[in-house]
Amino acid sequence: MGDKMTSKTVAIKSRPKSLKPDLLEKILGALSLILLAAALVSLFKGRSEWHILPWQVWLHLSTILTALITTPFMMWRKRGDKMHRWMGWIWSIAMLVTALVSFDIRMIARGNFSYIHLLSLLTVVVVPLLVLSARRHNVIAHRKHVRGIIIGALLVAGFFTFPFNRIMGQWLFG
Repeated sequence: MGDKMTSKTVAIKSRPKSLKPDLLEKILGALSLILLAAALVSLFKGRSEWHILPWQVWLHLSTILTALITTPFMMWRKRGDKMHRWMGWIWSIAMLVTALVSFDIRMIARGNFSYIHLLSLLTVVVVPLLVLSARRHNVIAHRKHVRGIIIGALLVAGFFTFPFNRIMGQWLFG
Protein backbone atom coordinates (compact mmCIF):
# COMPACT_ATOMS: atom_id res chain seq x y z
CA MET A 1 0.00 0.00 0.00
CA GLY A 2 2.34 2.77 1.21
CA ASP A 3 2.24 5.77 -1.11
CA LYS A 4 -0.09 4.24 -3.66
CA MET A 5 -3.47 5.93 -3.79
CA THR A 6 -6.40 4.27 -5.46
CA SER A 7 -8.99 6.24 -7.44
CA LYS A 8 -11.38 5.64 -4.55
CA THR A 9 -8.90 7.26 -2.14
CA VAL A 10 -8.44 10.24 -4.47
CA ALA A 11 -12.22 10.65 -4.78
CA ILE A 12 -12.62 10.59 -0.99
CA LYS A 13 -9.84 13.16 -0.50
CA SER A 14 -11.35 15.44 -3.15
CA ARG A 15 -14.80 15.65 -1.57
CA PRO A 16 -15.88 18.31 0.90
CA LYS A 17 -17.71 17.39 4.07
CA SER A 18 -21.00 18.42 2.47
CA LEU A 19 -22.28 19.02 -1.04
CA LYS A 20 -24.99 21.30 0.30
CA PRO A 21 -24.72 25.03 -0.42
CA ASP A 22 -22.78 26.90 2.24
CA LEU A 23 -23.23 30.54 3.23
CA LEU A 24 -20.80 31.82 0.59
CA GLU A 25 -22.66 29.99 -2.17
CA LYS A 26 -25.99 31.34 -0.96
CA ILE A 27 -24.54 34.86 -1.00
CA LEU A 28 -23.03 34.38 -4.48
CA GLY A 29 -26.41 33.26 -5.80
CA ALA A 30 -28.12 36.29 -4.25
CA LEU A 31 -25.49 38.71 -5.60
CA SER A 32 -25.94 37.19 -9.05
CA LEU A 33 -29.66 37.93 -8.87
CA ILE A 34 -28.99 41.52 -7.77
CA LEU A 35 -26.57 42.01 -10.67
CA LEU A 36 -29.10 40.41 -13.03
CA ALA A 37 -31.78 42.83 -11.85
CA ALA A 38 -29.45 45.82 -12.31
CA ALA A 39 -28.55 44.66 -15.83
CA LEU A 40 -32.19 44.13 -16.82
CA VAL A 41 -33.26 47.53 -15.45
CA SER A 42 -30.33 49.16 -17.24
CA LEU A 43 -31.23 47.47 -20.52
CA PHE A 44 -34.88 48.44 -20.17
CA LYS A 45 -34.03 52.07 -19.43
CA GLY A 46 -31.58 52.22 -22.34
CA ARG A 47 -33.82 50.61 -24.94
CA SER A 48 -33.95 53.78 -27.07
CA GLU A 49 -30.19 53.44 -27.62
CA TRP A 50 -30.01 49.70 -28.30
CA HIS A 51 -29.29 50.40 -31.95
CA ILE A 52 -25.83 51.79 -31.10
CA LEU A 53 -24.59 48.51 -29.62
CA PRO A 54 -22.57 46.24 -31.94
CA TRP A 55 -23.42 42.55 -32.26
CA GLN A 56 -20.45 41.61 -30.05
CA VAL A 57 -21.97 43.52 -27.13
CA TRP A 58 -25.35 41.84 -27.69
CA LEU A 59 -23.74 38.40 -27.71
CA HIS A 60 -21.74 39.33 -24.61
CA LEU A 61 -24.90 40.54 -22.84
CA SER A 62 -26.94 37.47 -23.77
CA THR A 63 -24.30 35.04 -22.53
CA ILE A 64 -23.66 36.96 -19.32
CA LEU A 65 -27.41 37.15 -18.64
CA THR A 66 -27.57 33.39 -19.17
CA ALA A 67 -24.79 32.91 -16.62
CA LEU A 68 -26.45 35.30 -14.15
CA ILE A 69 -29.77 33.46 -14.42
CA THR A 70 -28.13 30.05 -14.08
CA THR A 71 -25.78 30.89 -11.19
CA PRO A 72 -28.34 30.95 -8.32
CA PHE A 73 -29.79 27.62 -9.42
CA MET A 74 -26.33 26.12 -9.56
CA MET A 75 -25.42 27.52 -6.15
CA TRP A 76 -28.65 26.73 -4.33
CA ARG A 77 -29.92 23.39 -5.59
CA LYS A 78 -28.77 19.76 -5.34
CA ARG A 79 -25.29 19.01 -6.71
CA GLY A 80 -24.02 16.24 -8.92
CA ASP A 81 -27.29 15.14 -10.48
CA LYS A 82 -28.20 15.24 -14.17
CA MET A 83 -29.79 18.71 -13.90
CA HIS A 84 -26.68 20.11 -12.20
CA ARG A 85 -24.47 18.73 -14.96
CA TRP A 86 -26.78 20.03 -17.69
CA MET A 87 -26.97 23.50 -16.15
CA GLY A 88 -23.22 23.40 -15.52
CA TRP A 89 -22.55 22.93 -19.22
CA ILE A 90 -24.86 25.84 -20.07
CA TRP A 91 -23.16 28.04 -17.46
CA SER A 92 -19.63 27.03 -18.53
CA ILE A 93 -20.31 27.63 -22.22
CA ALA A 94 -21.97 30.97 -21.43
CA MET A 95 -18.97 32.09 -19.37
CA LEU A 96 -16.49 30.93 -22.01
CA VAL A 97 -18.35 32.69 -24.85
CA THR A 98 -18.72 35.80 -22.70
CA ALA A 99 -14.96 35.88 -22.12
CA LEU A 100 -14.01 35.12 -25.72
CA VAL A 101 -16.30 37.73 -27.27
CA SER A 102 -15.07 40.33 -24.77
CA PHE A 103 -11.70 40.34 -26.57
CA ASP A 104 -13.52 41.93 -29.52
CA ILE A 105 -15.14 44.59 -27.30
CA ARG A 106 -12.74 47.46 -26.68
CA MET A 107 -15.00 50.44 -26.24
CA ILE A 108 -13.54 51.79 -23.00
CA ALA A 109 -9.84 51.72 -23.87
CA ARG A 110 -10.05 53.43 -27.27
CA GLY A 111 -9.56 50.24 -29.26
CA ASN A 112 -7.06 48.65 -26.86
CA PHE A 113 -7.45 45.98 -24.24
CA SER A 114 -8.34 47.17 -20.74
CA TYR A 115 -7.67 45.69 -17.33
CA ILE A 116 -11.07 43.98 -17.39
CA HIS A 117 -9.74 41.78 -20.21
CA LEU A 118 -7.43 40.13 -17.66
CA LEU A 119 -10.57 38.63 -16.09
CA SER A 120 -11.58 37.38 -19.53
CA LEU A 121 -8.20 35.73 -19.96
CA LEU A 122 -8.50 34.16 -16.51
CA THR A 123 -11.98 32.87 -17.41
CA VAL A 124 -10.72 31.28 -20.62
CA VAL A 125 -8.11 29.40 -18.55
CA VAL A 126 -10.22 28.49 -15.49
CA VAL A 127 -13.49 27.37 -17.11
CA PRO A 128 -11.83 24.33 -18.73
CA LEU A 129 -10.18 23.57 -15.37
CA LEU A 130 -13.52 23.63 -13.55
CA VAL A 131 -15.05 21.34 -16.17
CA LEU A 132 -12.08 18.98 -15.92
CA SER A 133 -12.23 18.92 -12.12
CA ALA A 134 -15.96 18.14 -12.26
CA ARG A 135 -15.41 15.32 -14.76
CA ARG A 136 -12.72 13.90 -12.46
CA HIS A 137 -15.11 14.20 -9.48
CA ASN A 138 -12.67 16.50 -7.70
CA VAL A 139 -15.40 18.43 -5.93
CA ILE A 140 -13.07 20.60 -3.84
CA ALA A 141 -11.15 21.89 -6.89
CA HIS A 142 -14.37 22.26 -8.87
CA ARG A 143 -15.98 24.32 -6.12
CA LYS A 144 -12.88 26.51 -5.80
CA HIS A 145 -12.79 27.20 -9.55
CA VAL A 146 -16.52 27.93 -9.77
CA ARG A 147 -16.45 30.28 -6.79
CA GLY A 148 -13.43 32.10 -8.20
CA ILE A 149 -15.05 32.62 -11.60
CA ILE A 150 -18.34 33.75 -10.04
CA ILE A 151 -16.58 36.24 -7.77
CA GLY A 152 -14.05 37.55 -10.30
CA ALA A 153 -15.42 37.18 -13.79
CA LEU A 154 -19.13 37.43 -13.03
CA LEU A 155 -19.60 39.70 -10.02
CA VAL A 156 -16.49 41.93 -10.03
CA ALA A 157 -16.50 42.33 -13.81
CA GLY A 158 -20.27 42.83 -13.66
CA PHE A 159 -19.90 45.53 -11.04
CA PHE A 160 -17.45 47.39 -13.27
CA THR A 161 -20.05 47.44 -16.03
CA PHE A 162 -21.90 50.24 -14.26
CA PRO A 163 -19.46 52.93 -13.06
CA PHE A 164 -16.88 54.99 -14.91
CA ASN A 165 -19.17 56.43 -17.55
CA ARG A 166 -19.86 53.07 -19.21
CA ILE A 167 -23.06 52.66 -21.21
CA MET A 168 -24.83 50.25 -18.82
CA GLY A 169 -24.15 52.68 -15.98
CA GLN A 170 -25.37 55.63 -18.01
CA TRP A 171 -28.57 53.76 -18.76
CA LEU A 172 -29.07 52.58 -15.18
CA PHE A 173 -28.28 55.83 -13.40
CA GLY A 174 -29.08 58.34 -16.15
